[in-house]
Amino acid sequence: MQDAAHSRLYGRIAWRLIPFLLTCYTVAIIDRFNIGFAKLQFLHDLNIDDAVFGLAAGIFSVGYVALEVPSNLLLVKVGVRRTLLRIMVLWGTVTVLLALVQNQYHLYLLRFLLGAAEGGFFPGILYYLTLWFPDRVRGRMTSLFVMAVPLGGVIAGPLSGLIMDHVQGVHGLHGWQWLFVLEGVPAVLLGIVAYIYLADGPQAASWLSADERRQVAGDLARDRAATPGTTRSFAAALREPRVYLLSFIYFAFFCSLNTILLWTPTLLKRVGVATTTEIGWLSGAISVASAIGMVAIGYSSDRTRERRWHVVVCGLVAAACFIALQAAQGSILLTVTLLAIASVGIFAILSLFWTIPNAMLEGSAAAGGIALISAIGSFGGAVCPALIGSMNVATGSIYAPLALVGALLAIGMLTLIVCVPRARHQVTLAEPSRP
Repeated sequence: MQDAAHSRLYGRIAWRLIPFLLTCYTVAIIDRFNIGFAKLQFLHDLNIDDAVFGLAAGIFSVGYVALEVPSNLLLVKVGVRRTLLRIMVLWGTVTVLLALVQNQYHLYLLRFLLGAAEGGFFPGILYYLTLWFPDRVRGRMTSLFVMAVPLGGVIAGPLSGLIMDHVQGVHGLHGWQWLFVLEGVPAVLLGIVAYIYLADGPQAASWLSADERRQVAGDLARDRAATPGTTRSFAAALREPRVYLLSFIYFAFFCSLNTILLWTPTLLKRVGVATTTEIGWLSGAISVASAIGMVAIGYSSDRTRERRWHVVVCGLVAAACFIALQAAQGSILLTVTLLAIASVGIFAILSLFWTIPNAMLEGSAAAGGIALISAIGSFGGAVCPALIGSMNVATGSIYAPLALVGALLAIGMLTLIVCVPRARHQVTLAEPSRP
């Protein structure tokens, strides 16, 4: 009876929070990566090349990483409502301002500011979920939340293609300018709604009864009491060699993730997909495949309680697809197939990666180690797009840098086989990695 009451309580909380938070994160993913579609038009309009695009795409991560920790520290002080209001209104405004860029320097500045504005959103929401859900249900809630990454791709592809093809020239604006305007405004509106709709925590939730608020507080207190009292030291993480191996693995993964999200529209155009709308629909189909694969592989990993080989096999298959793309030149069907298979592998890793360091790192190295892995790995989002763009301009081919990304991912997976002890990663579940 008590278990049923608990399930109803946390089910009601989930229905209140998760759909809205999922929507917010989906909009974040769309606004972060819509530059990959805008590129199809603005390279000509702004007289810039792929090297400029790659640097602009990657500089987002510099701003994001720089503001991630300060934003979270501020969230603890001012609450999630004010934090989301600030973050979402700012990133939506910067997205709209991208419609006004006239040269590469405007593009660099606004992409940096977009990353800085969005910094703290994802870890802030993860922190927010810890205020509402005990350990036994938080993993499921976080998995639902992170589904926004493939969902953003499903929506962004068709939506971006339709906007760019069908409002081109309206009121004298190019399609790519309308793309930034129409996809930036929802973030501003959602930020305002978040301030009105959300509560800073269970004790401030008027839609919970006093008994329900006490129940949530009691469950969270029992979780804290059951946690061993270890000192979580960042300095201890710096002395742990496996942290640096895992950082390299995450760097390799993050490069492949950003490559799929940023360069898929360009690849589809290169193989002859005629219109931006068609590119959008095919990109959406690839994202649908990745979402289905992410769920199916995650289910297999949970059922078998095995993590390492699920990650390794997915990574090696994705790496092979990156390398094989060169052989698919001129074939739309083969290119889409390889991109879809690679996306399935990469998004499966997205949902599984953090289970491994959480199982490997214990006590004083755990919290600091995970933060360090995330910070170092996330620079793949800055380095890889710039490298691909520069190599594309220098060699005249996008396939050589894609093969390099595939090789890097394969090396990362082989490193994972070597550095992860088999017996220590089988059971523990953790939060999905951020994109």
